[in-house]
Amino acid sequence: MVTVRGSFVRATLAAVFFLVALTPAPGAAAPSQKAAVTDWTAPLSTRGRWIVDADGDRFKLRSGNWHGASGTWNGSGSTDEDADHHAGENSGRIPLGLDRAPMAEIIAGFREIGINSVRLPFSNEMIHDSVPVTDDAVAANPALRGRTPLQVYDVVVRELTAAGLAVILNNHTNTTRWCCGIDGNERWNASRSTRAWEDDWLLMARRYKDNERVVGADLYNEVRRDIWDDPNWGLGDDHDWFAASQRVGDRILTEADPDLLIIVEGINWTGIPVDGLRHERPTLEPVRTLSHTLVDSGKLVYSAHFYDYTGPNHTGATGTGETTDPRYRDLTPTELIDVLNRQAFYVTAEQDRHFTAPVWISEFGVGGREETGARQRAWFENFVDHLIRTDADFAYWPLVGWHENRTGNGWALLHWDAAGNRMGPYDGDDWRAAAWTRLIAAQGRAGRVDPVTDWSMLSPDHGDFIASRRMRALPDWDSGARKAVCPDGSRLLGLSHTGNRGLCSDVSAGPVWDPAAGHKVVTDERYVPPGRDWATGYTKLHCPDGHFLTGYSVRGAAVSAALCVAASPGSPVGTTGRTVWFDRGDDRGASPEGGDFAYGRYKGQCENDEYAAGIAFTGRVGSSRTPDALYCVRRS
Repeated sequence: MVTVRGSFVRATLAAVFFLVALTPAPGAAAPSQKAAVTDWTAPLSTRGRWIVDADGDRFKLRSGNWHGASGTWNGSGSTDEDADHHAGENSGRIPLGLDRAPMAEIIAGFREIGINSVRLPFSNEMIHDSVPVTDDAVAANPALRGRTPLQVYDVVVRELTAAGLAVILNNHTNTTRWCCGIDGNERWNASRSTRAWEDDWLLMARRYKDNERVVGADLYNEVRRDIWDDPNWGLGDDHDWFAASQRVGDRILTEADPDLLIIVEGINWTGIPVDGLRHERPTLEPVRTLSHTLVDSGKLVYSAHFYDYTGPNHTGATGTGETTDPRYRDLTPTELIDVLNRQAFYVTAEQDRHFTAPVWISEFGVGGREETGARQRAWFENFVDHLIRTDADFAYWPLVGWHENRTGNGWALLHWDAAGNRMGPYDGDDWRAAAWTRLIAAQGRAGRVDPVTDWSMLSPDHGDFIASRRMRALPDWDSGARKAVCPDGSRLLGLSHTGNRGLCSDVSAGPVWDPAAGHKVVTDERYVPPGRDWATGYTKLHCPDGHFLTGYSVRGAAVSAALCVAASPGSPVGTTGRTVWFDRGDDRGASPEGGDFAYGRYKGQCENDEYAAGIAFTGRVGSSRTPDALYCVRRS
């Protein structure tokens, strides 16, 4: 066990700490620093369910949360009093622990315990806070005196990435205070406007754009109900987390930094936590029926949080807000696996779906040495087992905490006392050490990940859904209509009869679009070849020969126009095809891929080796001019 006492020792240790190894607990070995931070090439992107680096090699997020810059104040009492901060730990509006240990020592500790990345929370208030941090808040790092919280955050980012760690920026709260309850931080726009929130994200993304090891933007933490209203996933109002995250994600990629991963956490809580009233923790369940399609494919990561004291229908509260619903720790191992898979892990487990993406468990944790509860300990062991079983990306909460005489909050993996003495998981008295070592050392997918087919959905439910950079750069091609366009490199393969949903893919195609040939907006039957009436009695929006569908527009429920683009010379479109009817039932072939892109509605879909080249609808009495058929042609 290594202990460190005194400021002069800390100063010396800051220079040599990378060479220090902790003594492992019995039955547990400290992860090697070599394994903790391996060579990798930025930027990161995704291939199916995997995160990969610029060389196409799997980069598993073995992360931890270094909290504090989003605030530790409980919301009542004095911000200057430690007792009025969560667990008595006052971060001073900056990452916790900089008053007790040199930054180099803290970061070296991260490497020792085997992580390769850090989720770094911040608040919107912190970004604009011009009040310098107190000298006490940076007592162990005097070079930071006189700096604002954001300037300290800058140095933390710089030093983390200089040590080889990847950094994920996390907008944790609007105001600088402890999360998460009814606290004015329930939604991204709880204490500020959506526009101001978006502008803050652009500021942060641009601020670190030149640091290639800043790899992700974790858009907002634990979106949940306030006193009066629930967040939602797709209703199109000011509480629509799906729409808000889709919009700001696209803005970050197109206006700030195209290299960042865009990380979207599911909805943390809806409903009133009273027995007999509806209440639940949706997490990522809504993604199954409505998933994001960013303007740049390969940048979306979903995330979720799990703790033993919460549950699928339990807030985690004791007393006020507590219900009789089971907590996660109350579930049997089999029940826990079923719930976890339903709420989050299905997103990675089910391949070739519109929602398939990496899932990062960006918060999980448990009490440490003083946690004696059998159910709490069993939950942690079982949860770690599931992370290993599913080869999941993860981030422990929290990395840094305080201790006095080896007691305190206890949740952190690394603790420092006021004299600078460090307490770590491998000191011999932390029951979590064996499970943590098992998790960090688990052998999962590694090395090269080959490119995979991309499937994505279009959902112009409440406005334009243009996932194409090329079309975004061009003038409005159907003014007043809601427009939907597939990402560049993909083509439209499926449509729903009602609901305006579309399915895009790059399957079996290669480079499909010849940008030099432009596009055609089709609003009538002028391009239907003579003698090729593929939907008699129906209006047919037919692409010119050599073109295929990449988008469409609607007015209300009715089709307005088809967007056609010319095929690349290497992927010519045939001239004859077949009609796929879906006005009275699904017609998607024997083994359709892409998943259910319009849940509860009839859908039509071309085969993987076909192009959609026409949309048919009718204006007869009783019809709403919604899509009834697709014209599917093969490559010539």
